[in-house]
Amino acid sequence: MGKSLTEMASEIVAAQASHSVMAADEMVAALKKTFDALKNIKTIEEGGPEVDAPPVDPRKSIQRNYIINLEDGKKYKQLTTRTLAKYGLTPAEYRKKWGFSARQPLASKALSAKRRKTAKALGLGERLQEARKAKAAAAAKAKAKSKSATAAKAKAKPKKKRKAARKKKKA
Repeated sequence: MGKSLTEMASEIVAAQASHSVMAADEMVAALKKTFDALKNIKTIEEGGPEVDAPPVDPRKSIQRNYIINLEDGKKYKQLTTRTLAKYGLTPAEYRKKWGFSARQPLASKALSAKRRKTAKALGLGERLQEARKAKAAAAAKAKAKSKSATAAKAKAKPKKKRKAARKKKKA
């Protein structure tokens, strides 16, 4: 059985410390750095992606004419569901993993601006607002109608009970 990553990291740092003077905090930092490097090398050898090592800073991945996929480092105009599915992620999971807000479009800034301009030209914002108002009004109307129907049924039930009670008295 081979050595663990911790053992290998400690041997590397011990060898380094034997050749130069290192303070305790320098040794701790060197151990962490060496362990992380060994862990990344092991993941690459096993065929997996590097652990927590995006090719660029996530905040800088969305550029004017392209967006960099933080999973593979490639440039795209837009990150589609199909592209992210190759890495077992949905757009929501990708945003959460890399710290983007839920409303952040996974597209280049130029593409987002073009879509925004088209939507404004078509009046999609106003249409959506009108549709939401109409839907809310219809829901309120249906709710009021169901309340009145429920109230009518509630009033009708006591009359039936009274009639039944009168029939029992007559009999």
